[in-house]
Amino acid sequence: MKIKTVGYARVSTDDQRLDLQLSALKAAGCTQIFSDKGISGAEFARPGLDMAIGNLRTGDTLIVWRLDRLGRSLKRLVELVDQFGKRGIQFRSLNEAIDTSSSGGRLVFHMMAALSEFERNLISERTRAGMEAARQGGRRVGRPPSLNISQVSAAYVSIYIEGEDIDIVASRLKVSKRTLRRSLNANDAQLQRMSLEKYGVRT
Repeated sequence: MKIKTVGYARVSTDDQRLDLQLSALKAAGCTQIFSDKGISGAEFARPGLDMAIGNLRTGDTLIVWRLDRLGRSLKRLVELVDQFGKRGIQFRSLNEAIDTSSSGGRLVFHMMAALSEFERNLISERTRAGMEAARQGGRRVGRPPSLNISQVSAAYVSIYIEGEDIDIVASRLKVSKRTLRRSLNANDAQLQRMSLEKYGVRT
């Protein structure tokens, strides 16, 4: 099977031109070139990129003009190039002089992988530190609840005291029945007693 050199080019908006990238890829010896127009580098599911990857076989090389043309997420870039390596596919980025077929190129790739791992660890540490600080400050951690305590209390009375259908109550509160049921179940007996007392019902 003939070894191929496949090029990939991308611009973020439809009014940008691919000429510079295409010329560089042709000069680099690409025998096939795939491209995407008007698609952000944050999105890795792209028609042109999918076709380029689908055409790669063991021994082939994928070339991009610049690394951010392939994608803007360092983590996803590392994962993608790592997948290429497992399939026996080489990768080159012309502007950054990355070439995984050489020892120097592989070193750069491993440095990228290390930086990506370091970045993930920093984000994780900052997240944990922020959550701990929030807990110590008495603030709620995580996504805010769909319903506040007053709404849950009113719903409890409507359903369990007045006998109103849960579907109707959920619709009135603009939440799903599942969300409402989860909110009701999450409240302890003390909150339920508060709800009853608020509406003049004694237990």
